[in-house]
Amino acid sequence: LFSVCCSLLFRTLQMAIAGTLYGDPNGFRAKKIITAAEFANKKIKVETLDKMKRNWAHPPSELLFVTNEGNQLFDCNSIACYLANPFHGSGGGDHFHDSEVLQWINIADLKILAPILSWVIPCLSAGSYNSVNVTEAKAESLDAMGWLNEQLLSKTFLVGERISVVDIILACNVLPAYQHVGLPFSCFIFIVFDERVRKLYANVTRWFMTIINQPFFKKAIGDVPLCDKPAVFDPKEFEEFVKKSLTDERIAPKDNKDGAKVQSKAKAKQAEAPKKEVEVDVEEKVAESDKKDPFAAFPKGKFDMDGFKRVYSNEDTETKAIPYFWSHFDPDNYSIWFCEYKYPKELEKVFMSCNLITGMFQRLDKLRKNAFASVCLFGEDNNSTISGIWIWRGHQLAFELSEDWQIDYESYSWSKLDPKDEKTKSLVNEYLKWEGKFDGKKFNQGKIFK
Repeated sequence: LFSVCCSLLFRTLQMAIAGTLYGDPNGFRAKKIITAAEFANKKIKVETLDKMKRNWAHPPSELLFVTNEGNQLFDCNSIACYLANPFHGSGGGDHFHDSEVLQWINIADLKILAPILSWVIPCLSAGSYNSVNVTEAKAESLDAMGWLNEQLLSKTFLVGERISVVDIILACNVLPAYQHVGLPFSCFIFIVFDERVRKLYANVTRWFMTIINQPFFKKAIGDVPLCDKPAVFDPKEFEEFVKKSLTDERIAPKDNKDGAKVQSKAKAKQAEAPKKEVEVDVEEKVAESDKKDPFAAFPKGKFDMDGFKRVYSNEDTETKAIPYFWSHFDPDNYSIWFCEYKYPKELEKVFMSCNLITGMFQRLDKLRKNAFASVCLFGEDNNSTISGIWIWRGHQLAFELSEDWQIDYESYSWSKLDPKDEKTKSLVNEYLKWEGKFDGKKFNQGKIFK
């Protein structure tokens, strides 16, 4: 009887409400907390942001958790750890384990979340768009994902052999990049990691799918539809988003008529300045989109780059694609270049070296229309080299035409090839076929940019 009573008491304590969360329940930070509570099998009460503002004149943040004892926490990661204490999970009491938990919590926010939000928010048209900043954020995000992909090569979970709140925190941080969600005021898509990117970082995607398909995660957030197509900034969507935000800000409490009038006038004046800024931002973005194509100064020539890419993708390389290339190539208006990675001694694992190539391709997405490349990895772990051939419109080094394309190219040496030289033809054929002498180098694998 005593054991039965203890069991019932334990279950009652388990089901007791652990505290109250104030904030937007649809925000990804709040969802992180709700998911952690589900994982820990703890119930929490969720109240709106308005109720928090009524109870606290100056709330510490847009998110607040109040325990049953009245203690307050307002950092989402701290709240998640309070609910699902990672320091008493597998390896509890182990100082190294605890340090590893703290390490991953910091990485999840500083290394992963920060650049992803800087990339996602402008693409959502929920923030002003600056092409340089977005390009840098995208590059930083993909570098971070490449690093995380390496870390997860031999890991199922981040810390230890079981899922922990650290996995929840990081999964929720990358959720804005993976998820396909329509914004409430439009059909705009909340995504940047399409299928191509997900395949590029297969280890991260495998881990992410494992976490989001856990029953507790689905109960807290539901099914997570993955993205089809990356979101792109839309000036009209941004203007609508800001107008909606300004409209929400103008709603004033009606404590008395005079106070309401004064507050309404003050808010209306405050709204005028941001509105002008929005118009400037939108105009700047439109102007950016109207900028000339970096290749516009070069003649189009007779070479059908898309036609060659179709033949290369769908026909036999040696009997169809190579003859097509040499019979259609326009040496007057197109050029062939050879590149070689400058720092082969820094190349370690083969998969890490491949990430260098695919990461560069990803960051040169806007170059695809006017360029083609075959870049190969030679050798093995801790003894490898990277080199390749590039074909593009014009005779200038293409990366110098746009700042957006200058992230990786300086890590390679570049030499222009003479298309009339038989050595050039032999070299190009080898890189197109991924077969040949390659100056004695042992072919490992290749990547195509098209």
